[in-house]
Amino acid sequence: MTTIQYKESYTQGFIPPEIMDDYQFDLKNFAQACGQSPEWVMQLIEHGILPHRSSNHTYHFLGEDISRAQRAYRLQRDFDASFSAVAMMLDLIDEVQQLRREVKHLHFK
Repeated sequence: MTTIQYKESYTQGFIPPEIMDDYQFDLKNFAQACGQSPEWVMQLIEHGILPHRSSNHTYHFLGEDISRAQRAYRLQRDFDASFSAVAMMLDLIDEVQQLRREVKHLHFK
């Protein structure tokens, strides 16, 4: 079994997503923050990788969505994966992380 670990690195001038949790972005600004095109971001929404938050045909994104989009990009790039495959990989990664938290919690009881 192969274990994949991710390490976030920040470039100069980049604000980590956890600092931007209270901010809301429109589609254009979110795409720019992710370093991608708005069309690529729309693909993430269409494949369920990012939540669909919109009002009056305007999309809203949160700071926490940036790290998910960046993980999606790295998976797509590193594994030459389709959007559907990336969605499945992220769901599995999220599930493994949740299970690890539960096991850790049970271990400390």
